[in-house]
Amino acid sequence: MPDMALPENPWMLAALAIAAAALIGFVLSRLIASILRRALRPSAVDQRLYGLFNRYLYPLLIVLTLLIIADAAPLPPKAQATLHQLLSSLGLLIAIVLATKGALLLLRTTETRYGLGNIRGPLEVVLKIVMVAVGAMLLLDNRGVSLTPILTTLGIGSLAVAIGLQDTLGNFFAGLYLKVDRPIDIGHYIKLQSGEEGYVERIGWRSTRIRMLPNNMVVVPNNKLVQDNITNYHLPDRELLVPITVGVAYDSDLEKVERVTGEVAAEVMQTVDGGVRAFAPVIRYQSFGQSSIDLIVALRAREFTDAILLKHEFIKRLHARYAKEGITLPYPTRTVHLKKALDEGEQKEIKG
Repeated sequence: MPDMALPENPWMLAALAIAAAALIGFVLSRLIASILRRALRPSAVDQRLYGLFNRYLYPLLIVLTLLIIADAAPLPPKAQATLHQLLSSLGLLIAIVLATKGALLLLRTTETRYGLGNIRGPLEVVLKIVMVAVGAMLLLDNRGVSLTPILTTLGIGSLAVAIGLQDTLGNFFAGLYLKVDRPIDIGHYIKLQSGEEGYVERIGWRSTRIRMLPNNMVVVPNNKLVQDNITNYHLPDRELLVPITVGVAYDSDLEKVERVTGEVAAEVMQTVDGGVRAFAPVIRYQSFGQSSIDLIVALRAREFTDAILLKHEFIKRLHARYAKEGITLPYPTRTVHLKKALDEGEQKEIKG
């Protein structure tokens, strides 16, 4: 049987090489896909990763097979080098696209699992920029372009930009921290160590806006916000204890005071908007004050601003009930003793 001679037409050879690469790539991709299908779990994420990998594996294998054929083909050195660069650049491009789409898929899966929807967009932009930059450097290196001058220039430029944008970058990363860690969120009532307090209206990438009770808006740089101590009145939940200090005269019947105060507190909790009706008020005597016996009444409000109305109604109703029951709310008084020697062994005491 005579040997089969290869055609001398270069276009025919190229067509045969592409056809062989397509056939080999198809067989290898089916084999690898079968192995991956058995290895991956039947979860939605794994299935999406499998579909993504399967979509780009076949063209990547074709390019790699063509690259092997081109290196083994008896081509002129210059043509072989050019073809090698083109095919390797194409393979790198496909691999970069595959890696970028896989990373974006994992990022969106993390967002779904941990609820990072408010930062997914910026993170996707950063991820795409990083992948494009890495891909561009790999392609330039594959083309024989020296990256040292480029990296040196970028390093100097990045240092200058970083110094100029130090505060801006600090606020940006602080905003990223606020959105990921979520010590505060939209609608939370917070109080800063510096004294500002109000409802969080917006958490931006540079600053956070807080609407105070007088309806003023305070704009706080994110960098300052993450370094400051924050009291969040909506964490761990919106309900909060409302302590109110009351003082009664020393000659009061403390059992009666406790009973009457408890009745008023229970009435306020049941009838005033913002009170937690299932909560039983707590009354505890606290101390012997300068002019009164002090007790603390603990109410519970649905949220921070409801505490204002609860205190208002409780003080008003307690004052009226104490007057009706004959319980005295003493004025702050002070007794001054002046001693003066009138003669030996005699003193006069004056009380004021």
